[in-house]
Amino acid sequence: MDIWEEMYLKAKEQYHPEEVSPFIDAHHVVAAVQSESGEIFTGFCIEGASGVMNLCAERVAALNMYINSGETKIKRIIAFRKEPPKNGGMPCGACREFLMQLAYENRNMEILTDYESRKTVLLKDMVPNWWGDKRYNE
Repeated sequence: MDIWEEMYLKAKEQYHPEEVSPFIDAHHVVAAVQSESGEIFTGFCIEGASGVMNLCAERVAALNMYINSGETKIKRIIAFRKEPPKNGGMPCGACREFLMQLAYENRNMEILTDYESRKTVLLKDMVPNWWGDKRYNE
């Protein structure tokens, strides 16, 4: 079993779409991150009608990593709905920004975009000319 399969299977355990209340849905998008130390952390999406409380699975997985280990550096990430990513699975803009701000080294994290071919993209290629580079380099 390779690392992507391991991450997929751990994240898949979190996939069980549910209506938390008439206003909140959860567990319909899941994610797993592999920290710099190699540990895998998972997360799931939770969305409310107000919009301001929404958290994507990628951010929840990264927050779980930080809360449970104190780590901020991510080597790999996978996110998906019911099936593994196929020509997609990329974090939204808010997640990209959060991951960049969490640790400068996250710019080199691999984001799985196609499970079958194991195609990845680096976060830095999705956020070119990022505004925070200067602050990190000061």
